[in-house]
Amino acid sequence: MQYVDAGIETAGVVIVGSGFGGLSAAKQLAKSGIEYVLISSTPEHLFQPLLYQVATGVLASEEIAPPIASILRRHREADVRLGKVVAIDPAKAIVTYEHDGEQRRIRYGSLIAATGASQSYFGRDDFAEKTFSLKTIDDAKLLRAQIQRVFAEAKGADEETKRRLLSFVVVGAGATGVEVAGQLKELAKRYYHQEVSVTLVEGAGEVLPPFGGGLSEYAKKSLTRTGVEVLLGTFVTDIEAGKVTVKDKSGVESGIAAETVVWSAGVQAGGFAKILAEATGVATDRAGRLLINPDLTVGGYADIYAIGDMTSLNGYPGQSPVAMQEGRHAADIIRRKKQAGTAFKYWDKGSMAVISRFSAVTKLNDRITFRGLLAWFMWLAVHLFYLVGFRNRFAAVASWLIAFIGTGRPGFAEVTKTAEQSPVEQRSAA
Repeated sequence: MQYVDAGIETAGVVIVGSGFGGLSAAKQLAKSGIEYVLISSTPEHLFQPLLYQVATGVLASEEIAPPIASILRRHREADVRLGKVVAIDPAKAIVTYEHDGEQRRIRYGSLIAATGASQSYFGRDDFAEKTFSLKTIDDAKLLRAQIQRVFAEAKGADEETKRRLLSFVVVGAGATGVEVAGQLKELAKRYYHQEVSVTLVEGAGEVLPPFGGGLSEYAKKSLTRTGVEVLLGTFVTDIEAGKVTVKDKSGVESGIAAETVVWSAGVQAGGFAKILAEATGVATDRAGRLLINPDLTVGGYADIYAIGDMTSLNGYPGQSPVAMQEGRHAADIIRRKKQAGTAFKYWDKGSMAVISRFSAVTKLNDRITFRGLLAWFMWLAVHLFYLVGFRNRFAAVASWLIAFIGTGRPGFAEVTKTAEQSPVEQRSAA
């Protein structure tokens, strides 16, 4: 790194984002001793698939969000910066980021954009203030505080008040929605020893649509057995205090009691994806994701790569394995282990989702699938493998033993927002 004219720094490679894709690119570049600047809006790397376990008290937040600096501490090539990218000049290859009100500019040789995606509310942005999402650590902490609050208030309440407080609606029956719904039932039964109402609402005709067939049907039956009400082919039309209005495929509207609404339906790319699209002229899809070239470059710029959930390519799923493989592919082109222009090809190693304790589904391909206890152990093993850092793995195993074999919830011991705060007050404090 060196300074040049007008206070502009120079860097061979700039990586924007510290998720799975950004870190995979960083580690791949380090194999060739290539120096890079990694700009992240948060000081930690988030293991997003386990956010629901933080929200339901299985894990503490630090177990799934280790500091980026500690992950890359052995990388002499790494220059980690905390900040938010606010502008890019692709013609001059200059990126501008901001931290603590101060702006700094870096001229790059290559840029890898990996900033992910946020929650989509399908044109109803007012739902964001009425629901809980699971995209960040703060999201998980807010939902955890809400869960603790409603159970605490319900403990000594009359039956009518208790039913009102312990009513949950989860919107979206993808992996996150299914895992949250299952955990809420398990939490109520094994930790709080109270009855709860959990309704899972999905617009598609099956649970876990990407899995399909027998696995989707198994997931639905497993959820139903635990007491989750599953509504398929159903869309949310309105949300108000204590009530969610839904419409089924025949057009019939009905109301569902809901003190707590968890929204896990749909994603949209914004922030840096929007900045990059406007600066480069690259097209985007309806969710704002960049329609990148087969080699992961953006528009007509061979020095800009975009990867992960902020992009759309060949219908690849918005999952961490795709982002990681794309990160390594972009890095391999930059470090000349692959020829410039080499098209990215995704190796699908399968998908998995937990339904409840000792129950999960795993799909390796159309022919090889697993369900039940074996799939659950496979899920534990894979997620343990991808957790970053020995301490995090050790802590996660200890917490899983306490929560799944025992009945404790070690994540609730973490200092969080007070349970007495309302959701609105919690959001104001966050």
